[in-house]
Amino acid sequence: MRWTIKPKPSEEKVKQLATALNVADFVATLLVQRGIETFEEARKFFRPTLSDLHNPYLMKDMDKAVERIELAIKNGENILVFGDYDVDGTTAVSLVASYLKTYYPNVATYIPDRYVEGYGVSFKGIDFADDNGFSLIIALDCGIKSIDHVGYAKERNIDFIICDHHRPGEFLPDAVAVLDPKRDDCSYPYDELCGCGIGFKLIQALGENRNQTIEDLTSYLDLVATAIAADIVPMTGENRILAYFGLQVINADPRPGIKALVHQVKKQTLDITDVVFIIAPRINAAGRIKHGNHAVELLSEFDFEQAQQFASEIEAYNSERKDLDKQITKEALGQILENNEKERFTTVVFQEDWHKGVIGIVASRLIETYYRPTLVFTKSGDKYAASARSVKGFDVYNALEACSEHLEQFGGHMYAAGMTLLEENYQLFKNAFEKVVEETIHPDSLTPEIAVDAEINFDDITPKLIRILKQFEPFGPQNMTPVFLTKNVIDTGYAKKMGGDEEHLKLFVRQNNSEGIPAIGFGLGNKIDLTTNKKPFEAVYCIDENEWNGKVSIQLRLKDIK
Repeated sequence: MRWTIKPKPSEEKVKQLATALNVADFVATLLVQRGIETFEEARKFFRPTLSDLHNPYLMKDMDKAVERIELAIKNGENILVFGDYDVDGTTAVSLVASYLKTYYPNVATYIPDRYVEGYGVSFKGIDFADDNGFSLIIALDCGIKSIDHVGYAKERNIDFIICDHHRPGEFLPDAVAVLDPKRDDCSYPYDELCGCGIGFKLIQALGENRNQTIEDLTSYLDLVATAIAADIVPMTGENRILAYFGLQVINADPRPGIKALVHQVKKQTLDITDVVFIIAPRINAAGRIKHGNHAVELLSEFDFEQAQQFASEIEAYNSERKDLDKQITKEALGQILENNEKERFTTVVFQEDWHKGVIGIVASRLIETYYRPTLVFTKSGDKYAASARSVKGFDVYNALEACSEHLEQFGGHMYAAGMTLLEENYQLFKNAFEKVVEETIHPDSLTPEIAVDAEINFDDITPKLIRILKQFEPFGPQNMTPVFLTKNVIDTGYAKKMGGDEEHLKLFVRQNNSEGIPAIGFGLGNKIDLTTNKKPFEAVYCIDENEWNGKVSIQLRLKDIK
């Protein structure tokens, strides 16, 4: 593990903000690191309000999208809401379809089959629309590069409205409206929304026509918060406001589908991490193991008993997904040893019967053991298909582009991508990918990094600090949980290993004459020797609140010690 201390911001800015807010300098430092430099910016950060959301009509083509939907309603047309099979896509489809159905009946949903149709808008989906008399398709979380598909639909007198957040290609599809803040010609003030977020902006604009206010639409924010958490978009600007209020809905009055998913969990209040690890994988499991339609049914169901039935089916898919990803990870790790590939710059593994729905998760798991760009291949029809995952600071999409002569197709972004190739090109591609990564990766990128926000003493950890840190939530990219460094820490003789394989570390630590604080280090059991005989050590950690039997106490979640 590399520890890197984040650069210290300007001392003058920190002092001014600390004085204005009446907080310690290191708290002001955390804020300035996040781009918050004035009292007003801090107020917006700590007190998000729905009135700070932007006017949806600032998004290019929003007026055209609303006009076309209203025309379809006036003419009694059939509307098909189409979306991708992951969490962002299925939540977006549920959101837009269930909103439209509150005042218009002729609305249906369509999720492509992951294995038959693959990602994005499909010809099969357009044929379905054509066969069943749909004249308008609203595509969510996909479609920005579907030029041929939109042309194909046009020939069949089917119009498209595209709501996407992926980067556009050189040309845009010839749709009635293309809502995507990443368009070069779109001046919308915030361009990091997820697909479900764009769907929400669309219903916000439609709602204005019906004299609805933002308060009338808050019940949809449980879906938006779930998509923001799952899609790992920056937790800044509008995303943070939508996630903040969405979490309130999840905890106070979620839709029956989400209530049924969290019904089993013994936690009183869910935070964004719970959404990432409890709600999102279950929604995703439907599309990975069976079909994304199951997720849309669950999220659109308003009868709780029926929702519980759907949730228990999805729970079964999720268990199957977990078993598969454990088994495939084990097989892949075995393959790396068998092929003597521990010392490479890349991990590229293949087995023809690996389940296509979990190879992305397996790629992420392999990075936990061998920290390097990773591709997991399986057989898909007569081709090989793979999911790629990368490590911090390395652009796997660019690396694939450099080997693209061996690929049939590929797409994605810096840290995650997908591709297909012909069987005879697998070894050629594997060699080329290894060579490209070896020549272009910075050696530091091959060691996991812990970015430390600030160095503090245990005396700084006060109830006031805990209250302030709670207001930093919800956490996510560009607003991560603060990581602190403390030196001269000693364990008070409590150190022990815990967990089935004794892989975790439990300590009771203090610094100088501070109060003792319990600390837990997941996966740090092998470092127990650094803490014995009251030897001083350095620790990097997050500050957690631990809830046990109704009592709340502070504990440190250790990330590393040395």
